[in-house]
Amino acid sequence: MESIRYLYRIGYGPSSSHTMGPRSAAERFTAANPQAVSFRVTLFGSLAATGRGHLTDKAIREALAPKATEIVWKPEVVKPLHTNAMTMEAIGANGSVCASQDAYSVGGGSVVYDPVLKSSNSQSDKHADIYELSTMKAILTHLDQTGQTIWEYVEECEGQDIWTFLSEVWETMSDSVERGIVAEGVLPGGLGLQRKASGYHVRANSFRGSLKRRSMLFAYALAVAEENAGGGKIVTAPTCGSCGVIPGVLYGLNKNHGFPDTKILRALATAGLIGTLVKTNASISGAAVGCQGEIGTACSMASGAAAQLFGGTPAQIEYAAEMGLEHHLGLTCDPICGLVQIPCIERNAFATSRALDANTYALLSDGRHRISFDTIVETMNRTGNDLPRIYKETSEGGLATAKR
Repeated sequence: MESIRYLYRIGYGPSSSHTMGPRSAAERFTAANPQAVSFRVTLFGSLAATGRGHLTDKAIREALAPKATEIVWKPEVVKPLHTNAMTMEAIGANGSVCASQDAYSVGGGSVVYDPVLKSSNSQSDKHADIYELSTMKAILTHLDQTGQTIWEYVEECEGQDIWTFLSEVWETMSDSVERGIVAEGVLPGGLGLQRKASGYHVRANSFRGSLKRRSMLFAYALAVAEENAGGGKIVTAPTCGSCGVIPGVLYGLNKNHGFPDTKILRALATAGLIGTLVKTNASISGAAVGCQGEIGTACSMASGAAAQLFGGTPAQIEYAAEMGLEHHLGLTCDPICGLVQIPCIERNAFATSRALDANTYALLSDGRHRISFDTIVETMNRTGNDLPRIYKETSEGGLATAKR
């Protein structure tokens, strides 16, 4: 199983699969083809259906600049390997195609390529596939034998330098919260959606006790989700569309409960392992399995992270993570106008609340329960495969078609 470094990616919104992934693929393609006079990029399936709303064409053109780029949109063509497909062509001086490559943006900023479908990073990065264990059951058995916590297992597999990486992740997350709670104005895209985080933060400060703490979580999650929607710098956790959940929870626990940065980093390590298990055994791509793979996974990660911070055992952490995903089963991905705004931003805020509820419920138990984390991941994947295409990031069904 690959490093959690490929789950937490620092970049710019609004979409990990539609913006970050295509930009990365285009950057690699232009570097490999310096002889090209111009480029042609054909977008297929979901990548084409909501590409304009996600700024896919803008990201690709920026990556291939200063050379001219033609974008061809084919939303009606769905490739069998993944719906987020793109074909990049380098055009030579005589107008003929001198190089071509198919790429698939599979979620969380990750890109795989035909014909071998290797990760875009796997050929050059030694941190790929560093975990021998790839199920929660196997990891819990290992922890029971060694006495380790989940974060210690991450450290063992990743090495000491993982803390430097996670420090940068946490700093970026914190910065996105702090920018977002003061930013105001209308988000780009044409919906005329006003930012809400700043107003929520002001009103939350007038409350007391648990109401203030819970309201602050909403403000923090909204802040990051709105920064993402505005094209700001965020961390995929596990995706851009769900990037507000973990910062919302952890920033709130850091400020309201006094958990120090050292413990926050350990919680991020645990959350990263949970998210990578989902990514390995199912999908975190809204285009592949719906929003359950994005917000559901983010809630699962945040639930497990919170359970660890509050002293949960590995079994209780696994239970919290299972509930965080279970109670998002079937969640559709149906963004209005293909923008990561409605219902995406609001879902980030509500998932923070669910994460803390899952944490509390798990800590009240002894950690024993009937449906395992591995089972719910498998179930989520099957459910996502069964969802009709119109409910998986195409903006052709559900809320995306509602009158407004």
